[in-house]
Amino acid sequence: MERILVVGVTGAGKSTLARAVSARLDVPYHEMDALYFVGPDWAVNEKLGEAVSRVLAEPRWIIDSIGYPEVRDLLWEQADTVLWLDYGRRVVMPRVLRRSLRRTVTRERVFGGNQETWAGWLSREHPVWWAWSQHAGRRSEIARRTSDPRFAPLHTVRFPHPDDTAAWLASL
Repeated sequence: MERILVVGVTGAGKSTLARAVSARLDVPYHEMDALYFVGPDWAVNEKLGEAVSRVLAEPRWIIDSIGYPEVRDLLWEQADTVLWLDYGRRVVMPRVLRRSLRRTVTRERVFGGNQETWAGWLSREHPVWWAWSQHAGRRSEIARRTSDPRFAPLHTVRFPHPDDTAAWLASL
């Protein structure tokens, strides 16, 4: 495990697991959303491909994402391990609701100095709505990729429940 993708639906706990694995294995952690959102008003990094390529040029890394479409194949081609948080909506939705509520109430700054706002809850791109609407499609996409012959060399560890993830992490 030198080049690791932590994948799953929004709110599954990808960043949390990636940070924990990074600390245990001393592998540099890179937050995909921080590479993608680079400025106020959720400005998108126009040079995402270059930023991701710089990360992937490192010998060891861990990234918490399936990858944005423009870099998705590149990530999967360069990874050696996929840690898949394959959790159902019953697990994910309370997590993403709590996280977004906390971020909104505390006005916590996230990627590029942005903040989740009460008005943002009305947007289809808000994390809560995104997690709900994209859940089935994201799970299907990950399942397709983990069985795709192009990515056959990848070692995939699928965690269907948070207890499985916790047990695996404790054994690391």
